[in-house]
Amino acid sequence: MNPGRSVQGIVFLLATIFTTLEFRAGLLNSLPAVISPQPLLAIISGVLLTGAIALFLWRRLKHLEGQAKRRYEQLRTLHEASLSLTAELSREAVLQKVVDLSLRLADARYGALGVLDEAGHIHSLITSGISEEERARMGPLPRGRGLLGAVLREGRPIRVADIRQDPRSVGFPPNHPPMKSFLGVPVIFKGRTVGNLYLADKAAANEFSLEDEELLTMFATQAAIAIENARLYEQVQALAVAAERERIAREMHDGLAQVLSYVNAKTQAVQELLQTGQVEPAQAQLQQLEEAAQEVYADVREAILGLRTTIGKGRGLFPVLEEYLQRFTEQAGVQAELTISPGISAFSFDPRAEIQLMRIVQEALTNVRKHAQADRAWVRFVAGGAWAEVTIEDDGCGFDPNNPRRSAWPCFGLQTMRERAEAAGGSLEVESRPGEGTRVRARIPLQL
Repeated sequence: MNPGRSVQGIVFLLATIFTTLEFRAGLLNSLPAVISPQPLLAIISGVLLTGAIALFLWRRLKHLEGQAKRRYEQLRTLHEASLSLTAELSREAVLQKVVDLSLRLADARYGALGVLDEAGHIHSLITSGISEEERARMGPLPRGRGLLGAVLREGRPIRVADIRQDPRSVGFPPNHPPMKSFLGVPVIFKGRTVGNLYLADKAAANEFSLEDEELLTMFATQAAIAIENARLYEQVQALAVAAERERIAREMHDGLAQVLSYVNAKTQAVQELLQTGQVEPAQAQLQQLEEAAQEVYADVREAILGLRTTIGKGRGLFPVLEEYLQRFTEQAGVQAELTISPGISAFSFDPRAEIQLMRIVQEALTNVRKHAQADRAWVRFVAGGAWAEVTIEDDGCGFDPNNPRRSAWPCFGLQTMRERAEAAGGSLEVESRPGEGTRVRARIPLQL
């Protein structure tokens, strides 16, 4: 029933009643002082009938008011549940939250979410309302032969008052907890079923209502979007990790090739000098080899620290970066500090951008250690509009950007940082003067 139309009808009936009462009051005033019993009884019966109708209408209004309140609470709960889902990016956390929130929405005791693979088979089952031990005793995943499979095959909601009385209820494992009422809905994203959501045992009633079914169906639509977003987020992370591995492998190959070439040249020079009896020049060459070995050792330690510093589940960019700066300070002997402007934590970066930002900071600090002769370095994050800006600054010797120094073998750190910033959709610039330190500034787009 449409509440709006019902209220309009009730208002019309009340107006009719009041008009009738006014008419009867006027009629009584026009009657003589002594009237016959029959008209009087008719008036009394009319008044009583009018009162009964008014009582009925009042009760109907209270019933509709109660329905409206319950519907409001349901929709408010659905809205809160949808917002709670959007706060998660981990696919595992999203799936578990879908089941937990569905219990709250429909006031159920048990819940489960069957996630389908590309072939349409259940490849994982996330449960709520039962312990891990109970779940383990139930054995392998369901094959979809019972009511769970019926929801999958029919592609529509199924609501059953008593599971034991339904002919489709088959295939329960021996250790399955006893259940009575059942509600199952498909989880559909863009016409493709990605899972099925199941509830059992309505807590405050003998069975699930049509309102429960409608509410769970709406929630399943929101859940499908959240599940798909989490899946895409995992794919983006996997692609970012793969791309980062390729880049690291290329950089290590290039760097090691240059170092080995340098060592080979120095070794041949030492051999020739020793063969001709030039001991002192040979010792000078060996000293250069020792310095190169120490430099490579420092580079390898720093590379290992960088590879161990990963951004993932439960480890955001800023906590990971702060931990990295502490370890960098201990290894390099350069005091590195992190400053984050207020409010920037309310924004987020694309997962690929987070990795690129982390590597830009690492590369810039590597240059500080190797070339700047600095005592301190600062890493600062600020946000403005749709962009975030990270600045890595030191108090070292600086250099001429138009004529950068070269070490014993070529170094491509500045170019690598610029490529990383551009890969994240941003840009990078370097400011430095001899004797005035160096400032590397990268601008990266934010996700609002």
